[in-house]
Amino acid sequence: MCSGVRMTIKNRGGEMSVPSYPTHPARLVMVALVVFGVATAGAKGQGNSSRPAKVLPQQTASATNTLSTSSSANASSAYIIGPGDLLTINVLHEPEVSQKVPVRMDGKITIPLIGEIQASGMMPANLQATIAAKLHDYIKDAEVTVVVEEIKSRQFSVMGEVEHPGTFPLVRPTKVLDGLAQAGGFRDFAKVTKIHVLRKTPEGTTITLPFNYKQVSKGKDESENVELQAGDTIIVP
Repeated sequence: MCSGVRMTIKNRGGEMSVPSYPTHPARLVMVALVVFGVATAGAKGQGNSSRPAKVLPQQTASATNTLSTSSSANASSAYIIGPGDLLTINVLHEPEVSQKVPVRMDGKITIPLIGEIQASGMMPANLQATIAAKLHDYIKDAEVTVVVEEIKSRQFSVMGEVEHPGTFPLVRPTKVLDGLAQAGGFRDFAKVTKIHVLRKTPEGTTITLPFNYKQVSKGKDESENVELQAGDTIIVP
């Protein structure tokens, strides 16, 4: 057993005496290893803390949804309003004036304070400028926003052997192939070579436009891939 000596250590509360033992080479080596291990772990911890946080899948999806929503809004802002469309009109700090209004068949809407106003044939940006000007006598510097909530004036339909038959908004230029894609593709027994588009003419008659999917998808008969018009119906037998 090694004999020890006592050391006096000063602290804030006074002096205290603790035993001190002679140093041993093996003990020094062990202490050095422990100190080195703690220092290395601390350095790694600091290095990890400086790395940028990983983006979670939920955050990525949220960002994608935000971009998607913005793109839809931009597409809607260039849209030409028509009869049947549902508009959301917001006037900043004026809930009495803000409301959802349908565009009547005569192309007009009714707004509190200013009454009837022409909406059909206008883009949302133009309509909101017109509304703000007419509100000037009642609300100075009115901030107006017009959003097309539901598009009903410009639509096309897909019927027959497709996964999701129904009616779709015609917001941007859309060809027959694009319209079929929106309907989710064909069912098992669809006759894809005998597809046709029904279109009403200004004279009130209905014409039939053939569409052979097999030929068009191979780059042939591209003239059949016509641009859809409002009211067109794609039939997939």
